[in-house]
Amino acid sequence: MSLRIVFMGTPDFSVPILNALIGQGHEIVAVYSQPPRPAGRRGLELTPSPVHRNAEQFGIQVRTPKSLKDPEEQQAFIDLNADVAIVVAYGLILPKEILEGTRLGCYNGHASLLPRWRGAAPIQRAIMAGDLETGIMIMKMDEGLDTGPVAMVEKINITADMTAGELHDQLSMAGADLMVRAAAALERDSLTLTPQSDEGVTYASKITKVETRIDWTQPAIDVHNRIRGLAPFPGTWCEMEIGDDLERIKLLRSVLATGVGAPGTVLDEDLRIACGEGAVRLRTLQRAGGKAMDGQEFQRGAKIVQGDRLP
Repeated sequence: MSLRIVFMGTPDFSVPILNALIGQGHEIVAVYSQPPRPAGRRGLELTPSPVHRNAEQFGIQVRTPKSLKDPEEQQAFIDLNADVAIVVAYGLILPKEILEGTRLGCYNGHASLLPRWRGAAPIQRAIMAGDLETGIMIMKMDEGLDTGPVAMVEKINITADMTAGELHDQLSMAGADLMVRAAAALERDSLTLTPQSDEGVTYASKITKVETRIDWTQPAIDVHNRIRGLAPFPGTWCEMEIGDDLERIKLLRSVLATGVGAPGTVLDEDLRIACGEGAVRLRTLQRAGGKAMDGQEFQRGAKIVQGDRLP
C-alpha cells in the first residue's frame, strides 16, 4: 500500500526527498512549488524551481500559486484527496484550510534540532552561531512557525571547517531517508508525535545583505563561522585594493589562524588576516565575475602584501 502525497517544496534541498518518496512507490498526486523566477544574466527568463523541474521529469502535475489564501486554491488542494502533504522548504505559509486539507495532515522536514532554529535559515544560523550539532526533523505542522510536534530526528555533527553548502547536502540526504521512514510509519499508523520543548527556542531569521560583509573587528571565531556559514551562497565579502582599484572579493572558505594585529591587517602573503581577537587565513576567494580560487592562485593575480589593511 502506498500513500497519496502532495509534495510541497522549492529548492535543491527538497529534490532528494521528493525522489526518495517516488522511489518508494508513493503516488505523488501533485507538486506545489514557488512560481518561476527571473534568472539568467539579464534576469529576463522565467526559470522553474529545482523541485518544479524535477517533478516535470516524472510527469507529475506541478502547481505554482503565489498564495494559498484564496478559497478556490484551497478547494483545489482539498479536491486532490491526498492522504498527506509533505512539505520541505516550500516558502509559503500554509493556512489552516491547507493544514487540514488531507486525511493525515501536513508533515514538514525541517533542517534543525527543534525548537532551536525555527524559521527560514536554520542551516546558516547553526554554523554562524558555532553550533557543534544539528539535524533534520520530521514534524506535524500546525499554525505556528515550526512549532508542531516532532515525529523523527536524525542528528549530524558540524565539524570545525564545514560550510553551509556541505551541511546542506548532508542534511538533504539524511532528510530523504528520514522522510521515507516517516511515510512508512504513517502507512502503518505507527508514527509517534512528541510535543516540542518550551525551552531552548531560537529563531533562524533570513540572511540580510548587511550580514554578508565581514567585520574584521569581530573575534576570529565569529569571522570564520560567518564565512563558512554563508558559503557558498550568498557568500561573505570584503574589499581589497588590487592594483589601483578597490575590489569586492567574495570569501568562501577560511581556517582559524594565530596572529595579532589591527583588525583587517594582512599578516602575511598567505592571506592571514588579523581580527578583533586572533586571525583567520583566507583559503578560497572569488573576484567579481571570476571563478573561485584557492589562496595561492588568487595571490598570483591580486598580489596582496603584508601590512595591507582591509577595510
